[in-house]
Amino acid sequence: MRCLIGIDDTDNLESRGTGFRARELGAGLTRSGRVRTRGITRHQLLVHPDVRYTSHNSAACLDVEVADASDWSWLVEYCRDYLLKHSAPGSDAGLCVAHRETVDEPVIEHGRRAKVRVLTAQQAVDVAKDRGLHLEGLTGDHGGVIGALAAVGLRRGGHDGRFIWVDGVRELTGTEIAGVLLERTGIESIETVAGEPVPADARIRVDPWPRPVLLRDRAVLLARPTGERDVGYGWEILSKDEIRRY
Repeated sequence: MRCLIGIDDTDNLESRGTGFRARELGAGLTRSGRVRTRGITRHQLLVHPDVRYTSHNSAACLDVEVADASDWSWLVEYCRDYLLKHSAPGSDAGLCVAHRETVDEPVIEHGRRAKVRVLTAQQAVDVAKDRGLHLEGLTGDHGGVIGALAAVGLRRGGHDGRFIWVDGVRELTGTEIAGVLLERTGIESIETVAGEPVPADARIRVDPWPRPVLLRDRAVLLARPTGERDVGYGWEILSKDEIRRY
């Protein structure tokens, strides 16, 4: 059973961010032996004076595989307990848990709207209730339900955001062969910005750690030729600033 877990607004100005919490939650789920974390994505939402947020107004979504369908209630309870324990004072944490296949167009559209419009918590609650998704506010004024639902919708849409965790990526350093990256990590494709595949034998400089983007529902690492010689590699990954537009 494949599930999507959206979380938002778990932090304050002094605490670790929602991305860190999402990675810690994913690691805990994996350690349980009942869940496999496939990837974690960051989704940028609207930055506006009428929107309350801590620093960047981004939400996170965990894409997980649950071995036993009867573990659904356990999964919701585990996520709830984690966020109640670790969300920072003053946060407005929200949690959304959904079977991936039940996340359809109205939820995806909520995610798209959250990137460009000021939405209300009640609007998010209404969409989730209508589609039968689990959505709840856990701390503060529960405003995080907007972003939690948006993260699930945007992840299901398959063409927004970047991966803040995928298997084997954050440990990379130096240079790697493209084909080896595809074999040994959760990266699913290595491409140029124009969408052309990078040759399997290409040597890519992977410092700082690569940040695949979510394109066509896949973890895609974007790279470009360096145009340099005698440096030990012919390709480099795009910088963090360059992939912000994804």
